[in-house]
Amino acid sequence: MLELGGQTQPQTDLIKDVSEADFMTEVVEASQTVPVIVDFWAPWCGPCKTLGPQLEAAVTKANGAVKMAKVNVDENQMIAQQLRVQSIPMVYAFWQGQPIDGFQGAVPGSEIDAFVNRVVQAAGGAEGDSGLDEAIAAAQEMLEQGAAADAAQTFAAILQEDDKNAAAYAGLVSSHIAMDDLEQAEAILNGAPAEISKAPELEAAAAQLALARQAADAGPVSELREKVEANPDDHQARFDLAQALHASGQTQEAVDELLELFRRDREWNDAAAKTQLFTIFDALKPSDPVAQAGRRKLSSMIFA
Repeated sequence: MLELGGQTQPQTDLIKDVSEADFMTEVVEASQTVPVIVDFWAPWCGPCKTLGPQLEAAVTKANGAVKMAKVNVDENQMIAQQLRVQSIPMVYAFWQGQPIDGFQGAVPGSEIDAFVNRVVQAAGGAEGDSGLDEAIAAAQEMLEQGAAADAAQTFAAILQEDDKNAAAYAGLVSSHIAMDDLEQAEAILNGAPAEISKAPELEAAAAQLALARQAADAGPVSELREKVEANPDDHQARFDLAQALHASGQTQEAVDELLELFRRDREWNDAAAKTQLFTIFDALKPSDPVAQAGRRKLSSMIFA
């Protein structure tokens, strides 16, 4: 690669210089199918000159499982402000239109490799390393069909064979949530080995647990809807309505209300609408159409 302004110049489709003009296309839209790591840098930043090439090497080594976008903050200040980049180097990983991971400052090469691997795994790019995949799939099917107790037994049996299986841990948590045993679900989640505590499956289970706890305090949908209709600018009522809708199984309607709240006042209550949307999206499967469409709509509002 050629040197340019203290950074290496990308020469492949995996690594590109990105500006405000093509950020939506090259990062937000591209991340719908493959994760995109965004490196915020500037020509005057010394640590950036070290981190950038290391990131490029790790992305290249991933062989297409992840892409990289390089954003010069001096030339693209609007993007940096929208993503609250306060110091550089700053790195974000986007998947399906939203940041899912990141770090700030120069880090050792081993941490960069681990970061790229996490991003690939979060996007489902890692292959299973055990022969238990079929058992996990069977247990997940039991859970989806309402046989939560049977699913829990199967997930527990899988963990006896592989006590660091993130999918089995998450499935066991989800099974207890389905059985309305939230205390046990939380105990299982907190007891997961440190090595897998940040795995995407467990992050999803944590989001499901948070939503289940909210559901216990959700108000009546009809009353909250009347309050919103009477005063569309009652942000708390709209937020409460979204929680009640989700608790009653109306996920799409909940997302719609939160998107409307974000459109009206994105900073209300410390950006509560966006935070709640992320929680709902995280709790759903990445392939869920509600999550996919919701992420796209939120991204278009953020970067409009």
